Amino acid sequence: MNPEREDERERLKVPLPPPLEGFPARPLSLRLRESFRWRQAFTALHYPNYRLWFWGQMISLFGTWMQSTALGFLIFELTRSPAYLGYTGFAMGIPSWFFMMYGGVLADRIPRRTLLIITQAAMMILASLLAGLTFLHLVQAWHIIFLAFGLGIANSFDAPARQAFVQELVDREDMTNAIALNSTMFNSATTIGPAVSGVIYALFGPAWCFTINALSFLGVIAALLKMRIPYKPKLPGKNSTRTELKEGMRFVRNEAMIRTLISIVAMTSFFGISFATLFPAWAVKILGGDAVTNGWMQSARGLGALFGALTIASLGRFKFKGRLLSIGTFVFPLLLLSFAFIRWFPLSLLILFAVGVATMLIFNLANALVQTLVPDVLRGRVMSIYSFSFFGLMPVGALWVGQIAEHISEPVAIFTNAVILLGLFFLIKIYAPKLRDLP
Repeated sequence: MNPEREDERERLKVPLPPPLEGFPARPLSLRLRESFRWRQAFTALHYPNYRLWFWGQMISLFGTWMQSTALGFLIFELTRSPAYLGYTGFAMGIPSWFFMMYGGVLADRIPRRTLLIITQAAMMILASLLAGLTFLHLVQAWHIIFLAFGLGIANSFDAPARQAFVQELVDREDMTNAIALNSTMFNSATTIGPAVSGVIYALFGPAWCFTINALSFLGVIAALLKMRIPYKPKLPGKNSTRTELKEGMRFVRNEAMIRTLISIVAMTSFFGISFATLFPAWAVKILGGDAVTNGWMQSARGLGALFGALTIASLGRFKFKGRLLSIGTFVFPLLLLSFAFIRWFPLSLLILFAVGVATMLIFNLANALVQTLVPDVLRGRVMSIYSFSFFGLMPVGALWVGQIAEHISEPVAIFTNAVILLGLFFLIKIYAPKLRDLP
């Protein structure tokens, strides 16, 4: 046997979860009540570096959601075409196919904080360009698609570093809480940003939404610069970029449970959350509303996701993540099916709130489980594959759902995706029964 290959296999070995035989045979509802403590929800904020990251990102994400909401409604106003909503989402996500995997290699090679400062600055410049074009009344649909493509490039390098950076801010046992709080800040911004964006759009126009987003990046850049992170020199890669990339991909391919978790995220991104691409068209054509209606729809989903993320964070170091994740995979598509048939605005908001909760059960817990199972030496590369399954497939899903909406209708597009997603998750239940036993 080749000793070098044996050492390599030992180096990449994933720690196995604790044996499940010791789990008490109690119903899930009882374990939820025993684990739930609101004071546990903010454990990660006890770490100074994570606290800086949390508040800096909160400010930046508030601006990001203001821009995202305004951008979708602006391009719908310019074109009156739901297909163009899909084109914009596709342009923003297609760079993931070319750059995100290399972003993961880079995140394992250079300090992640440095990489994040560069990507955040690039996004700030792009938001400023968009604001300038809009203020000057020069903005056209192709401008938006071109700038969305540039934003996608920056995000391709930002996302893997951001996902892997959490491990440098908190201890491993509090990583699940930190990931849940990441979702909390993301969805706090999702709750407030779109609603405020709708009002500002209606009163002052979209240019101010883009300007606020550009300024918001200063918050996260300042927080990153202020952090005190122990210096850990990154060892130069012994192999080429392509070889290191293949190493990460081979690891994911050989680890069945990580492969299953990433597949769940990919399916949800393609057939699930891409439905939000249609919100501007749904607000106008189905609900008879305007930019404010679009903002409330985004905010309802964000409020639900915020509640879901806080609930997960409040469970502390609980040991039944697989069970909750499995529940989420069935609740989510059933809620989409319900949404496709609803035409009453208040009930639509209620369903979107529940959709947000179910989304967190899937994405939060899948992220936490992958981060628990992956070795540190491959964290950036594995999280780039995880990020690709989210950012890379969501725009293709947006293009897909936009085309169905354009040629048939928006309700049919959402109904079709929900049925497909339900079938795929049923196959996961059959072929990966051990998922629900993950601690």
